[in-house]
Amino acid sequence: MASITQDLKFKQAVIQYSFKHGVTAAAKRYKRTRQWIYYWQKRYDGDIHSLSEMSRRPHSHPNAHTQDELKLIADMRRRNGREGLVVFWIKLRQRGYTRALSSLFRVMQREGYFKEAPPKKTKYTPKKYEQMKYPGERIQIDTKYVPLECTKALGNQTRFYQFTAIDEFSRERYIEGFADNSSYSAAIFLEHALNYFKYPVKCVQTDNGQEFTKTFSPKYSKTKEFAPTLFQQKLMELGIEHKQIRPYTPRHNGKVERSHRKDNERFYSRHTFYSLEDFNNQLRRYMNEYNNFPMSPLGWKSPKEYLAQFFFNQSVTNV
Repeated sequence: MASITQDLKFKQAVIQYSFKHGVTAAAKRYKRTRQWIYYWQKRYDGDIHSLSEMSRRPHSHPNAHTQDELKLIADMRRRNGREGLVVFWIKLRQRGYTRALSSLFRVMQREGYFKEAPPKKTKYTPKKYEQMKYPGERIQIDTKYVPLECTKALGNQTRFYQFTAIDEFSRERYIEGFADNSSYSAAIFLEHALNYFKYPVKCVQTDNGQEFTKTFSPKYSKTKEFAPTLFQQKLMELGIEHKQIRPYTPRHNGKVERSHRKDNERFYSRHTFYSLEDFNNQLRRYMNEYNNFPMSPLGWKSPKEYLAQFFFNQSVTNV
């Protein structure tokens, strides 16, 4: 039960005095206006708690979500229940939604669209990231196993591999599917990726997989003789630096690793492939969608838009 404060006792004393001696006398004695006494007389019902201040919180807000906006969110969520918050917000904007991302999060949280968050893990504090200054300064390359559920129509445990190259400056990606993850496939992919990117590449960063380097192969550990892979030979021919990340630290190749997690959510959870050619056809459509999708690190521009703006600014500067 609410406590009885000195303010409540004072109000009760004023009201009781006004009932006995009149409002004017009470106003003079307690130095309150007659309007103030009349207001609390109407509120007073014999219980001292009736003299408590009422909440001043507004019942509504002029900028609150309208019923039409709430209905749009509910209808879109039924059809896009598996989408992340950012993707869902972009799709809402394409249908006329004008609220900020933070507003959408708050209203969805209030309406109970989100599950309870798991316990927070100990936060990892990484070293300061080296920001790239122009396209092609460094690209990250990695491979990804295609889930077997996507190739079950082919039978016999058929395995496909996705090779991915992502420009650290613009987040533009080139992806291609292969039937193996050999160094030969990596070299072919590198050539195709460099042809796709319309700007020179200075450095390529990879992990220490056998398709990229033999540094951790059993033969190298015994002889300590450097034998470049076909992938490394192609890089040396083109005069491109090869940077290998620290062993067992995939976070150092974080942009391509994160893009692979997004691939699972946006692509592989919804597609099945019936041949390597079909796989690559679907990959090309998905890559085009990815490179034209707005991203927060790019100021809600797509990689293609971000590159176009960079080269436009360069041309203006050089005039």
